[in-house]
Amino acid sequence: MMAPMAQAAKALEFLAFTLGQEEYGIDIQKVQELRGYDTVTRIANAPEHIKGVVNLRGIIVPIIDMRIKFNLGTPTYDQFTVVIILNIGSRVMGMVVDSVSDVITLKPAQIKPAPEMGSVLDTGYLIGLGTLDERMLILVDIDRLMTSDDMGLIEKLAA
Repeated sequence: MMAPMAQAAKALEFLAFTLGQEEYGIDIQKVQELRGYDTVTRIANAPEHIKGVVNLRGIIVPIIDMRIKFNLGTPTYDQFTVVIILNIGSRVMGMVVDSVSDVITLKPAQIKPAPEMGSVLDTGYLIGLGTLDERMLILVDIDRLMTSDDMGLIEKLAA
């Protein structure tokens, strides 16, 4: 009787989204909510990929445009643009993507190591490649990516 439960426990759920021509996936447990793109308040001297901040029910949330971060051309903001609100550690942040498609469940066997191929993403930020039928998702370690130095998001602790 234990087998089905053990099997289910190993499956991982990813929120699938697109940036440019590629489809990516992030751990659904890091996602707080999905929102349309709203006007943001710009922050002086912020890196270009940090669009600004929004007030989300009393919490000031930085909004990062991943399309700018990964040099995927000039982003357009329309009714399909989605902001994925993430919970990373104790921080809440928003990530702008072209669109969100669905939540997919992958078993460990469907996740392959990411090849070194000079993609827009440093492979250090990748969990691997998820395969589901004809689809292939680039699985992003969103914690590691959002807390990386080059994101400019997490304040440095005073030495």
